[in-house]
Amino acid sequence: MFIDEARILVKAGDGGNGCLAFRREKYVPRGGPSGGDGGRGGDVVLVANTHTNTLLHLRFNPEHRGERGRHGEGSNCTGREGKPAEVQVPVGTVVYDDRTGEKLYDFTQHGETFLVAHGGRGGRGNARFATATHQAPTEHEQGRPGEEHRLRLELKLLADVGLVGFPNAGKSTLISRISAARPKIADYPFTTLVPNLGVAKMDDFRSFVVADIPGLIEGAHLGHGLGTQFLRHIERTKLLVHLVDVSEASGREPVQDFETVMTELASFSGELAQKPMLVVASKIDAAQSPQRVESLKRLAEQRNLPYFEISSVTGQGIEALKHAMAERILGPVTSPVLERG
Repeated sequence: MFIDEARILVKAGDGGNGCLAFRREKYVPRGGPSGGDGGRGGDVVLVANTHTNTLLHLRFNPEHRGERGRHGEGSNCTGREGKPAEVQVPVGTVVYDDRTGEKLYDFTQHGETFLVAHGGRGGRGNARFATATHQAPTEHEQGRPGEEHRLRLELKLLADVGLVGFPNAGKSTLISRISAARPKIADYPFTTLVPNLGVAKMDDFRSFVVADIPGLIEGAHLGHGLGTQFLRHIERTKLLVHLVDVSEASGREPVQDFETVMTELASFSGELAQKPMLVVASKIDAAQSPQRVESLKRLAEQRNLPYFEISSVTGQGIEALKHAMAERILGPVTSPVLERG
C-alpha cells in the first residue's frame, strides 16, 4: 500500500536523576559525597533510506520514543545514556511541525539524518555540589525531560520528469514503453491509483526518472476524481510532459483537456504550472480527425511549447519524445537525434 502522508509523535528520553549518596567505607572516616550524575536521555533521529518507499510503516506505528537515561549511583557512578530511537523514512520525505506547520527538514539523499528531538540532560549527583565550605551536600537534581514533538511527514517522490494529463491519456502505457516500470494498464479511467516511477535509460548509459501521476479531471482541486493529492510528487521534477488524448474515443476536445489540466496545476501551485513542459498528442494512431490534432499543435505553438505526436501502441514518436526528455534533463545526448512527430 502506498501511503505518502503520516503524523507521528516523537519523544526523546528523559535524563536520569542525580544520586544522593555518601561514601561509607572502613578506615575512611571522611568519605564525603559520592552521588553520580544521571545519564542523558536518548535522542530521536530520522534517517533517510532508499529501501523504504512509503510511509505506511509510520501510519500504523505513530509513536517513537528514545530510551530514558539511567539514574546516577553511588561511588560517583554516572548513569548509562539512553539508546536513541532511529526512525526510517523514504528519501524525499519532508518533515513539518504539525502544530505550527513549519518545515523542519527535507530528505533528498540516502543516509541523511535529522535529529528531531534531543534527549534530556541527566541530573547532577550530590558530589557535584561539594565545596570547601559545603562538604556534605544533600542537593541533587532530577533529570531534564526529553523534547517532544508532533510531526507531519509528507513524501514527495524524487523524479526528473512528471507525466500529467486526463485519466486514460496514455501515461501508464508511455512509462511502460520507455522504462522497465509495469504499472496497471486498462481501458477505463483511474487505472492508476498511486504514482509510479520508472527509470528511462539512454544509449550513453545515462538515465533519468519518470513519474506517472494519477489522472486529473475538471474540479480536481475541489476533490473531484482523485483530487490533486498526488501532485506533490511532481513538485521536484525539472520537466512536465503533458499527454493529451487526440482520439475520438475520449469524447472531449484536446484543447479543452489541455486547458483543464493546466487550470488544475495552477490551482495546486503556480510554480508547478510554470515548469518547462512538452505537449504530447497521444494515441495518434487512433486519431481520425486531423482537425483535433491540428488544434492541439497550434495551441502548443502559440504557447511556445515543444510538440510531439506519439502512439504507445505502435511505438510512433516514442524514441523522439524520450530523446527530447533526456536532452532537457541530462543535456546533449550522444545517440542520433530523431525527428519529432
